Amino acid sequence: MAKVGIIYGSPSDEKTMLKAGEVLDRFGVEWEHESMSAHRRPERVREYVTSARDNGIGCLIAGAGMAAHLPGVAAAFTTLPVIGVPLSGGLADAMDALLAIVQMPPGVPVATVAVDGAKNAGLLAVQILAGADEELQKKLDAFKVEMANGARL
Repeated sequence: MAKVGIIYGSPSDEKTMLKAGEVLDRFGVEWEHESMSAHRRPERVREYVTSARDNGIGCLIAGAGMAAHLPGVAAAFTTLPVIGVPLSGGLADAMDALLAIVQMPPGVPVATVAVDGAKNAGLLAVQILAGADEELQKKLDAFKVEMANGARL
């Protein structure tokens, strides 16, 4: 099974972004994480993203606040699915980050979840990977039944 790469723009974002990892753990999906800024470490972002597929990654989750360039920069360097997580802070409590991520130009899509929505980003990554993994799809089906019965993520 492919793993998920979780990247975020600042070490201060780690606590929020690791909520995606908790969801991935629940489904037995391997993941890795690293802080890398699209502004302060652009070469690291390019290196990580362009080698992601060769390193077994099937989906990227990228979180960023304020200008929130990391998800779009990641998407520019790969054809892997990229899920953007706008993070709190900045102008109007993350509206700047939300708009920066959701308003990508044609040809550079970034799936976008709610502000601080790392849990949903993790679940969306599971859904993406489950399309090519029958065992993961069964886990996802069971999870949906649990949710219908009142369980929470």
